[in-house]
Amino acid sequence: MMLSPSLKAQKNKRKIPYHWELIGWLWLAYLMNQADRQIFNAVLPSIKAGLGLTDSQAGLIATIFILVMAAMLPVAGFLGDRFSRRKIVLVSLFGWSVATLLTGFTTGLISFIIIRSVATAVGEAFYVPAATALIGQHHVKSRSQALAIHQSALYFGTVLGGWGAGWVADNYGWEQSFWLFGGLGIVLVFLMARRLREAGKAREAEVPTAQGEPVKLVLKSLVRTPTALVLACVLGCATFVNMGYLTWMPTYLHEHFKLSLANAGFNSMFWHQVFAFVGVLLGGYFSDRLARSRPRVRLEISGLAIMLAAPALYVMGAGGQLWMVYVALGCFGFCRGLYDSNIYASLFDVVPPRYHASATGLMVAFSFAVGSMAPIALGVVKQMTNTLSWGIASLGFVYIAGSVAILVASRCFFPKDFQRNREEPSTTQNPIIH
Repeated sequence: MMLSPSLKAQKNKRKIPYHWELIGWLWLAYLMNQADRQIFNAVLPSIKAGLGLTDSQAGLIATIFILVMAAMLPVAGFLGDRFSRRKIVLVSLFGWSVATLLTGFTTGLISFIIIRSVATAVGEAFYVPAATALIGQHHVKSRSQALAIHQSALYFGTVLGGWGAGWVADNYGWEQSFWLFGGLGIVLVFLMARRLREAGKAREAEVPTAQGEPVKLVLKSLVRTPTALVLACVLGCATFVNMGYLTWMPTYLHEHFKLSLANAGFNSMFWHQVFAFVGVLLGGYFSDRLARSRPRVRLEISGLAIMLAAPALYVMGAGGQLWMVYVALGCFGFCRGLYDSNIYASLFDVVPPRYHASATGLMVAFSFAVGSMAPIALGVVKQMTNTLSWGIASLGFVYIAGSVAILVASRCFFPKDFQRNREEPSTTQNPIIH
């Protein structure tokens, strides 16, 4: 394909290839996405005290947030296959940042649910389908590695949100935590809009989309792909575990081990996320290379990883000493990172490129619908037993179920689904190969 002189000049001026610069900007956006999501969990004790909420009401806020995201994610996915994914990412970042800023002005349960659980969730829902599909269209040979790098922002963002929001709440109040992160997100969206404007248009014009295709054709394509259905179910198990952990682990350390909000917010996330970062980068690097000769290796790595994480989850809740909990958090994080590095790359192995955003939206929506039950479930258990220990420890059994399912799918369904996807015309029409 011939490039115009202006595009050639633009390409020559770039010190970093656009497909990797894109990862850098999306990494920052996803960092803010996950930091924003962790603010509520980190300052939950202060919010409960300030607004007079019970444990069940606090869990309800988190559950409604996740359910709203689950409802909006399919819509986000379908739109991501029909309109500019770059623009959707920018609008999403702006929307959730404004809603986060406004959360700091809430005064009661109802207003908190409307602004946090509804408005913020709608904004965040549109990011992942469009962003992951955008990465997939710019990276083929380096797909697992690119998606793994992007996924690593989740860990940094969670730590940043947990520690930063906790520190601000300890020193200034929980409201200021939302104002700070909301304002930073608004600044970032303007920087991204300026930098990605022209280069993004040049690339997106070359990618086949599902524009004009009825939604039922998208659904039919996904329903006839058993591997995609299993991946959605397993992600549901993983999201249930993650939502339960993210919502209540800071509170568990704060109440059970008497840590301050800042220390509980930091330590509940740091040990887990730093090892998850190592796991996701190693998983992405080796998966891309091993998958060239053994395509189903992505599923095998995912299944073994979450099976090995199950004992660590048990120790997190049942461990009687703080150092044991930290070691378990690190083991859980490393295994989770290996699993995370292959979530979307495995899906894209069996789904045509023109449906990537739709498939991502539906898969994540289902996982959020399942995961939404975790915060309120653990909140009810805590209210009934006055402890979070056994609720957290029992999350390991959920991981075991997901591990068995994905390992079975790797042998029974994946080979046929992978071959059919390779024979799809749209698979060979995508000219962007890096």
